[in-house]
Amino acid sequence: QVQLQQSGPGLVKPSQTISLTCTVSGDSITREYYAWAWIRQPPGKGLEWMGVINPDGATYYSPSLKSRTSISRDTSKNQISLHLSSVTPEDTAVYYCVREFANDPPEYDYWGQGTQVTVSS
Repeated sequence: QVQLQQSGPGLVKPSQTISLTCTVSGDSITREYYAWAWIRQPPGKGLEWMGVINPDGATYYSPSLKSRTSISRDTSKNQISLHLSSVTPEDTAVYYCVREFANDPPEYDYWGQGTQVTVSS
């Protein structure tokens, strides 16, 4: 059974960095065909794909967030991390760690529990 457990602060001040961690159990983050993505949902809006890290460690980001987003991994801990810098209140959202299956279009089959992050002073 695949489980994604998210951790990280729920309140971040403007101009600071959102840092979230996703610990995966029941699967390996280096297994072929599955990548690990971060998706967010601002209040009252739809889901927004932020970026992904592939089994080989390659990363890809949404063009609109690329300059502020970094996704990394710790294979020894089977963890994925998200860092979003220079945040503003518009970055307030529920953030999800998600397993992405390499299909066209991609499929998202396992989700973390979600982390409500509020950007406020």
